[in-house]
Amino acid sequence: MASPRGHHRASVLQQASALLLALSCCCCRAGARADPSSGDPKVPAVIVFGDSTVDTGNNNGIGTILKSDFPPYGRDMAGGANPTGRFCNGRLPPDFMSEALGLPPLVPAYLDPAYGIQDFARGVCFASAGTGLDNKTAGVLSVIPLWKEVEYFKEYKRRLRRHVGRARARRIVSDALYVVSIGTNDFLENYFLLVTGRFAEFTVGEFEDFLVAQAEWFLGEIHALGARRVTFAGLSPIGCLPLERTLNAIRGGCVEEYNQVARDYNAKVLAMLRRVMAARPGLKVAYIDVYHNMLDLITNPSTLGLENVEEGCCATGKVEMSYLCNDKSPHTCGDADKYFFWDSFHPTQKVNQFFAKKTLDLCYQELL
Repeated sequence: MASPRGHHRASVLQQASALLLALSCCCCRAGARADPSSGDPKVPAVIVFGDSTVDTGNNNGIGTILKSDFPPYGRDMAGGANPTGRFCNGRLPPDFMSEALGLPPLVPAYLDPAYGIQDFARGVCFASAGTGLDNKTAGVLSVIPLWKEVEYFKEYKRRLRRHVGRARARRIVSDALYVVSIGTNDFLENYFLLVTGRFAEFTVGEFEDFLVAQAEWFLGEIHALGARRVTFAGLSPIGCLPLERTLNAIRGGCVEEYNQVARDYNAKVLAMLRRVMAARPGLKVAYIDVYHNMLDLITNPSTLGLENVEEGCCATGKVEMSYLCNDKSPHTCGDADKYFFWDSFHPTQKVNQFFAKKTLDLCYQELL
């Protein structure tokens, strides 16, 4: 059964969702290339799957209220303010990773009409903000489910073969670096929000098992389609997101119940990844320990020059995200580099760059 906290959280977030609806009327350095005379990079493309932590703009063109293609999102992009649909004041981890690989500094969204297959041959993002491993999660805000991201990948492969030829397309797909970041919404937007019925269908432990099985299915699908080098992010300490701190105001601080769920889920993911790699010798998967990377930074913010790790920079930083984070708020901070979070859910560009470097360092050790 759902706890009283779950019902309270659902009530508050449903009110926020109503207001949101009304207002709407995320390895390798630059030198990681093969012999330059060969013209072939060691990693020819970055290919991205997941949710808002890595969505570079796919939600812009679909029928959802979960968007960020307006100010002040993108206000600190290089070259000037540019709200691209990234849930950040600037770039996401895959962007920084791509640039470090000697590839373009922005990974294009597959549904962005400004880009074509010539761009996607060097990097492409299929991620959709608000999605999850559970198809029901995508249905909450009408975003792209994970199975559809896989279908877009299949379509991309067909387009790539027509563009560069079968042999080169096969090399790009097999040598690409795959970035996967997904799972938070399955708990915070689905299970604990009490809107899909999953809380009645599964205990939280059973739901974790269900999600891990979905993740295993996904890895099997992209491996069968040619993926060989994958980074897979675990959950962050989801109870420490500003929105969850706000809803935990009576007790204060992070919601330990949610953090424990994240730890349990991550342990199951890690065991699954080991099993999958043992069964598929050609597949390498690097597990990204987002939980401890984030917790270390929250506990020791001075290591990155941060001053606020509890609230977002945008608006009050307590509950605002998407249309609630807009350029009408007088409370948005002046210097996002002092903040861990940009809005009540997502890190700032500075923190994304930090996480990207952590991921790239792990790529050197385990994938390349």
